Amino acid sequence: MKKEGRFEDLGQKDYKECWDYQEKIFQDLLHNKLLNRELPEAEHRKKVNTLLFVEHPHVFTLGKSGSDGNLLVNHIQLKAKDASFYHIDRGGDITYHGPGQIVAYPIFDLEDFGLTLKGYIHKLEDAIILTLKEYGIEGSRLEGATGVWLDPEIAGRARKICAIGVKASRFVTMHGLAFNVNTDLEYFKLINPCGFTDKKITSLEAESGEKQNYNKVKGLVKRKLEEVFDIELK
Repeated sequence: MKKEGRFEDLGQKDYKECWDYQEKIFQDLLHNKLLNRELPEAEHRKKVNTLLFVEHPHVFTLGKSGSDGNLLVNHIQLKAKDASFYHIDRGGDITYHGPGQIVAYPIFDLEDFGLTLKGYIHKLEDAIILTLKEYGIEGSRLEGATGVWLDPEIAGRARKICAIGVKASRFVTMHGLAFNVNTDLEYFKLINPCGFTDKKITSLEAESGEKQNYNKVKGLVKRKLEEVFDIELK
């Protein structure tokens, strides 16, 4: 039987405001999960696996294992670019979010899906790889890195189209993926994306040679996430 979950498209939303909202949903799910361990089954609290979609204004985020040195400009220069910067509690290094990029935040209890954290990350990658396939683009993985890449094994050609960074506590997740659709790639020149100095960043627009219907791509990503996680999100 297909699992059921909740879907919410937040539209365009400030990063910190969205992070706070994510955190609330995450804590509620985690609280109910832990509470259910102490309660008889008849008294179990309802747990809801939630997927959020959002498009952020220009913002750079640095994961807990990242280096400040991978931000290549100072805060005055950031302000001139109308961008903000946050240290956050996900894994990974530095990345950029901005207009034209689909950001997906699954707040899932991985035990409901029978997944390890590594398996979960692979499912996120699979959803984007399947999305790219619809556009005739072959996405794949890069050994030793997360995210979705194009031509990962060809020297000088490897380029990332989707970044992934997650946080998990007792197998409950937050944060997620950022898929470049019509993203302004110039902003990635202000950082060493994900800590790499020798890899490029690309977008669906850049690879296809034309601006994409953002809402159409968003609907496709949602369907592929539902497919790989075998869940119906309403």
